[in-house]
Amino acid sequence: MPYAQEATMSVHLPPLPPTPGDEYQPAGRSIADLVAEEHRQLLELARRLTEPGPDPRYGRDVLVAALSRHLSGEEQYLLPAVRHAVEGAKPLVDEVVAGDVELLRALRGLTDDGLPDVAARIEAHARAVDPLVQRLCASATEEELVRLGNRLEIAEEAAPTRPHPAIPHHAPWNRIVEPAVGLIDKVRDVLSGRHTRLDELTEPPPR
Repeated sequence: MPYAQEATMSVHLPPLPPTPGDEYQPAGRSIADLVAEEHRQLLELARRLTEPGPDPRYGRDVLVAALSRHLSGEEQYLLPAVRHAVEGAKPLVDEVVAGDVELLRALRGLTDDGLPDVAARIEAHARAVDPLVQRLCASATEEELVRLGNRLEIAEEAAPTRPHPAIPHHAPWNRIVEPAVGLIDKVRDVLSGRHTRLDELTEPPPR
């Protein structure tokens, strides 16, 4: 995993099933690994859309959808965990959420002219979140990080694929509202034939 961590403080998680024993390690990837990979992919796609040369097919739609899912997953599970486990992190988390809302607003009706601004906002988002992830890794156990990673992936699968800056951005309300909004988005995507996945690009960002 990209961040060193020392388990010093338990992360508050929603109720979880009982584990088989002390040696049990849940399957899956750490939330730190997932967030780092998603930041890299989003930054790479934004760069490809703003640099000279042919854009990847469906690139703008995929960027909007992938970023909407990413921000939703972080706000549902990463940021609440940081707020609980990292001392003094609350104002930093609030700043990240405020930046997320502005980024979602910038995604609405995104045109080529707006891409440089969105790319800069994605870079600012990653710069703000990455240090918080490092601090979370120093406060959580490896099991907690993997469990958070599993929940992040599940949340992103059900998340909206379009920007909705006006809906709740704090747990627990976002965990209730966003899957319902995401379902409506997915119906619209199917009816319109909209592409929303990185693997639908002509040249997906490398993994």
